[in-house]
Amino acid sequence: MPDYAALARDLRSEAPGLEIRENEDMSGRCSFKIGGPARLLLLPASAQEAAAALRVIRAHGARLLIAGNCTNLLVPDEGFMGAVVCMAKPMGAVSRLDGARIRAGAGATLNALAVFAAQHSLAGLEFAHGIPGSVGGGIAMNAGAYGGEIKDVLESAEFVDTDGEIKSLDAGELGLSYRHSAFSDTEKLITSAVFRLEPGDGEAIRARMDGLIEKRRASQPLDLPSAGSAFKRPKEGYAAAMIDQCGLKGFAVGGAMVSTKHAGFIVNAGGASYSDVVGLIRELRRRVYDAFGVELEPEIKIVKAE
Repeated sequence: MPDYAALARDLRSEAPGLEIRENEDMSGRCSFKIGGPARLLLLPASAQEAAAALRVIRAHGARLLIAGNCTNLLVPDEGFMGAVVCMAKPMGAVSRLDGARIRAGAGATLNALAVFAAQHSLAGLEFAHGIPGSVGGGIAMNAGAYGGEIKDVLESAEFVDTDGEIKSLDAGELGLSYRHSAFSDTEKLITSAVFRLEPGDGEAIRARMDGLIEKRRASQPLDLPSAGSAFKRPKEGYAAAMIDQCGLKGFAVGGAMVSTKHAGFIVNAGGASYSDVVGLIRELRRRVYDAFGVELEPEIKIVKAE
């Protein structure tokens, strides 16, 4: 096992300004409100700090978890014995470039990005209003809703490659498809992105955003902890409809429950554990496969216990 005290010392030496927290409770960060302590939680404030951190972590052979706003993560109750690099507020700046282009740090929320665009009368990001995930996480999974996707508006992304170098690629080189990108299931860390939007009428943009947020409130269980959509959309239809047709709204394993409002969401109905959620996902997949012959793929990122 790596010496995490030595790793922390080397991180402070290589990146003196890097914010490092030891044994940080992940349940306070994850939207599921589930998860034990991360041995090290790192909050880079620049691409250079992020690159230095990844180089040191890899040199020590430590486990690495790259996280954004932690809205689709399920972390074990015993925690994560490794280093979590979290692209959050320190990397959350959003600024307007020339014309209809916006630059955003990977730690900015998609909701904040959409609001910023609306304030500058720029259209194209209305679908992201109300999505709590980060820009980095949104690019990594090509987040989308209500007919819009990140790939529709992304121009380029800056990232730290697996060799520890800061690089940039145009959107067309990022393999963006449904809930997938060149960053999926890799240890490449997105640090910022540029979005190309369209000039529009500010009031009309805000009206569309208000309409979409009302749709979310009416159809999604926003009053309970969850990790968003539990499953990716299968080719054969919609996961939520299949789960609903199996009569599984309200079905629970321990404190984890299928939302009674939207069958595509698993919620923490109170005191849910990691094993409760994993057990419920397993049971839903089994029931849907038995009923429809469809293999559901989790959209929730399930962090494995060591």
